[in-house]
Amino acid sequence: MNKNKNILIVEDEKDIRDLLIFNLQKHNYIIDSTHNGEKALSLIRAKKYDLILLDIMIPGINGFDLTRILKNDDTISMIPIIMLTAKGEDEDIIKGLTIGAHDYVTKPFSISVLLARIDNVFKTRTNRKESKLDSIIYNRLRIDLKTRDVYVDDKSIELTYTEFEILKLLSSHEKCVYSREEIINYIKGSDYIVTDRTIDFQIVGLRKKLGPLGKYIKTVRGVGYRFIDGES
Repeated sequence: MNKNKNILIVEDEKDIRDLLIFNLQKHNYIIDSTHNGEKALSLIRAKKYDLILLDIMIPGINGFDLTRILKNDDTISMIPIIMLTAKGEDEDIIKGLTIGAHDYVTKPFSISVLLARIDNVFKTRTNRKESKLDSIIYNRLRIDLKTRDVYVDDKSIELTYTEFEILKLLSSHEKCVYSREEIINYIKGSDYIVTDRTIDFQIVGLRKKLGPLGKYIKTVRGVGYRFIDGES
């Protein structure tokens, strides 16, 4: 099942790196590894990876900065990242999720739990049928990116410009946490005056219009919002 999944491990502690390589290869993942942020970036730009396991405190470009670089490059921004680090303070976890990590695992960690989290990332991406050109589909929700039509259980719902843009952003990057500022930056350029309070207000309206699927949009306390397919 995992034979075609390429994972990059970015970890500067050799013992941990070797442990990860051994266990992931045992589960038939294809593994590359490095201890260095610059080398990781070079590998990512040269080869297609399905997942990155990323330590934060690494030589050169640290894990936070590397994540920012990846998420700002449209050609590689969709690669999911699981941060694997000894930095377990709330502010570090919030920071990691806010800048685009799909998950955050603190050391010491359980290999079996990490494998389950990796499997969940791949299952989520398999369940999601997405076309960048046409539509985003999550079971009962369909978003037509060309016509800007949104359907819940095949029934059309009307969204404002801002509501649609928020839904498009969140649903295009399932489980990624976006701060209010990031959402504002994504939307700006329209004729709308967008503030933090406006975003909260729009989220309330969007959830109401989505009806039972409003639960897909989750509040991450103290950070912002993310989209999770409630049916998978």
